[in-house]
Amino acid sequence: MRFAAARRQVFVITWITYAGFYFCRKNLGIVLPMLHEISGLRSSELANVVFGYSLMYALGQFGFGFLSDRIGAKRVVAGGMLLVVCSNLLMGVHASFLWLLVFGCLNGIGQSTGWSGLVKMMASWFSSDIRGIVMAWWGTNYVLGGFLATSFATWAVTESVFFPKMGWRLGFLLPALLLLGITILFSFGVSGTPEEKGFSAESPRQQPDLLPDRANWSDLLALLAKPSLWTISISYFFLELCRYALMFWLPFYMVNRLKYSFQAAGYLSSLYELIGIAGALLAGYVSDRFMQSRRAPISAMMLFGLGCVMLMQPALAAYGLVGTGIAISLSGVLSYGPDTLLSGAAAQDIGNVRATGTASGLVDGIGHLGSLFSPYVVVYVSERYGWDRLFLVLAGSAFLAAAVLIPSWKQKPEDRADSRIHELQVELTA
Repeated sequence: MRFAAARRQVFVITWITYAGFYFCRKNLGIVLPMLHEISGLRSSELANVVFGYSLMYALGQFGFGFLSDRIGAKRVVAGGMLLVVCSNLLMGVHASFLWLLVFGCLNGIGQSTGWSGLVKMMASWFSSDIRGIVMAWWGTNYVLGGFLATSFATWAVTESVFFPKMGWRLGFLLPALLLLGITILFSFGVSGTPEEKGFSAESPRQQPDLLPDRANWSDLLALLAKPSLWTISISYFFLELCRYALMFWLPFYMVNRLKYSFQAAGYLSSLYELIGIAGALLAGYVSDRFMQSRRAPISAMMLFGLGCVMLMQPALAAYGLVGTGIAISLSGVLSYGPDTLLSGAAAQDIGNVRATGTASGLVDGIGHLGSLFSPYVVVYVSERYGWDRLFLVLAGSAFLAAAVLIPSWKQKPEDRADSRIHELQVELTA
């Protein structure tokens, strides 16, 4: 197999693989309102399950990237996928709080192997001169994957085609079986590095920008001294608090506050990711074409727009399914745009070539701390002050995320390539 063909195969299968992780991640948000009504689990208990998952996911991100460098990314990702499959199958066995908490945490651990491991594999196959454009398109996997996963889980628990008496359990069973098939495809369909596939070290690629045994303290200290690292990370913290509230709790809000059916709530919430794809591509295009590769301006403007949509959510919901659908769609565009930009290109710009991995890890790690607080903010505010007040809090979080970026408004990539190199990159990826 020619190197180019093998590389395309790696792109497609790893894209499918990371999208597949979401089938056993987004299903939790669909099953939550059913567990609340059928099994009598309190909102605070459901929040603890989401917190346990998010905590293990955040901690795992810091460790599994290092492990992927040591024993091979393919092994780590495949092992994580099997853990995700098993934990989801077991979550469908029993609906008690402790049972769901334990296997929700194990699911979070398995899920945390995906991003760092697959990104390392992509770095092994794609050289740095084309990696930026390739990764921009590859990163659509979690946005589209989230949409497909939400729709699939909604279909699984509402259509009752297979084993209708199983009810909510199908929300865990069917996604797990689907991911098991993807695990088999991943395990036998790709190699972790070109050398494993039989290509020589002289293949047209470069080694990953940052390996654990090449890191040193001076790189870390220099990175920590950059104000832009902290502005991006703090902004991402407030964005993730808002995004995870919407991602996990939109179905719950629509069932309990708006009195929609499970089916309507599930399908409507899937618009968040589906329309969010447009925001991700729009942010990258505007940043590079019209902002001289500055990430802060377009991110701040979209975050400000997200805050405005949060303020208007109660008024839009008064127009029924159409108004709610419009609000969810706008929220997806205005949150996934800055999300992909801040955690991707902006982190790479800060780290340059040497410290890209470290910068990305710090930005993602700090950002996901926001996701840990998210379920408690949702439950506390919605139960004490109502859902409309919650959207005021989410609006404030979005406005803070935008305001924090103002000091980095004029920040450009320190190693921005000249226009001719950029044109060659486009030609190579066309």
